Amino acid sequence: MDLSVSPDTASPEPGWTGAVPSAPIPGNGQPAAPPPPRPTRREEWRDTALTLWTAFRRHPIYWLGLALLAGPTLLDLAARGWGTDQAAHAPIVFATAIWIFALSAKQAAAVASPPAAWKAALFLVPCLMLYAAARITGLLEVRGLAAYLSFIAILYAVGGRRPLAVLWFPILYSLFLIPIPQTVVDIGTQPVKLVISQSVVGLLARLGYPVATSGVSIYIGQFELLIAAACAGLNSLISLTAIGSFYVYLRHNASWRYTLLLIAMIFPIAVFANFLRVLILVLLTYYAGEAVAQGFLHEAAGLFMFVVSVLTIFLIDKIFTAIGHRTGLMKP
Repeated sequence: MDLSVSPDTASPEPGWTGAVPSAPIPGNGQPAAPPPPRPTRREEWRDTALTLWTAFRRHPIYWLGLALLAGPTLLDLAARGWGTDQAAHAPIVFATAIWIFALSAKQAAAVASPPAAWKAALFLVPCLMLYAAARITGLLEVRGLAAYLSFIAILYAVGGRRPLAVLWFPILYSLFLIPIPQTVVDIGTQPVKLVISQSVVGLLARLGYPVATSGVSIYIGQFELLIAAACAGLNSLISLTAIGSFYVYLRHNASWRYTLLLIAMIFPIAVFANFLRVLILVLLTYYAGEAVAQGFLHEAAGLFMFVVSVLTIFLIDKIFTAIGHRTGLMKP
């Protein structure tokens, strides 16, 4: 189960393991030979395709088995799970994850060192058992998780641990393809929704508005808003995390420490954006009526605050980058 490629087929890309021809040392008065030209984009993608084809030819059983597991699961997730607010980002994640895997394929193949067959089976068999159990019980989210773990197990079986280290970001990034059950999202975000609603009610009450909260409802004037509907913007937290992770990976050359730092900033950004969204919806209900606030403007406010949150992530990244360059923590 050898996935390694020979130095002759590995392209001399920056940061990739492979044979990189060095420039000849100049002799007595003789100029050094010019460095070899960088491969064109077409040549890079051709080499990537060749690497993937070589990997498939060496281990067709693994890859065909993965296709049989992941194909139907992805179709079911797209039909039943990706249409929800919690997984609206999944089609974008799917396309970009494939692109990142393709970009990193040669680098992963260059460091491949397949493990013993029993070690691969020790990892793969439990994943397949979990997949079979989820298939029988009809638990789509568990089946998606089992297919995801099986994919990691197959990568380990054909390449060992070092390719997993190379592919750490697309592997973790692919987790966003699995939708989180709505009940889990509701339980996890309910305390935050209550804090947001109480903060909005407290602010408006200080400004003299006839507003109050009771249980799961917000009352302003003669109108009533459900907290769950008003705070639905928190469902975009997962989408913001996915977009922010992808942005940081591309911009900062896969720095996992900085990626984690910026991801940690996404939660307070999403909470503050949802606070503004609830404030806008409550004021729209008070001045324009419930029909206006729960119609087009309800969705428009959510979309506007999502865009604001994404732009805020970009702005914070600019600020952190500037601070990092000035303090020497980040290379220009």
